[in-house]
Amino acid sequence: MAAERAGVNLAPAKRGLQAILKSYFYWTYQRGSFHYDIMVTLILAFIFVTPWLWNYGAKPSRTAGPAHPILVSGNGGRGVIVTVDAQDVNVPVGASNAVVKKALREAIEPVTGDAVSVERWDTVTDAKGNLEWRVWAHR
Repeated sequence: MAAERAGVNLAPAKRGLQAILKSYFYWTYQRGSFHYDIMVTLILAFIFVTPWLWNYGAKPSRTAGPAHPILVSGNGGRGVIVTVDAQDVNVPVGASNAVVKKALREAIEPVTGDAVSVERWDTVTDAKGNLEWRVWAHR
């Protein structure tokens, strides 16, 4: 408004900015020119800065891996039998079957992956008298 009152014409500057933005979009500048370097700098800044500013959801697991070895054996083509030490499974006392199933699935996930379904389970003791969970699972 003030520029129009003073008699200054802003149309050529606006047209110049539009032309620059259009040429940036269509990448029309020669390699090594000032505007080419600006475009490359903006692209590199985007690549290196956005991981710090944007949450991509790629985070390591908060829970540590199992403290004891996990034994995986085949179940005659019907899935796998996974033996997990009871100390590596967080099952509250008196938990429902759904809670136990979820806890066992989370305990065997490091070796079976997340696309596994727990069919059934049982508790057993090993040769040293330690309590273990035996889990029958399949994909």
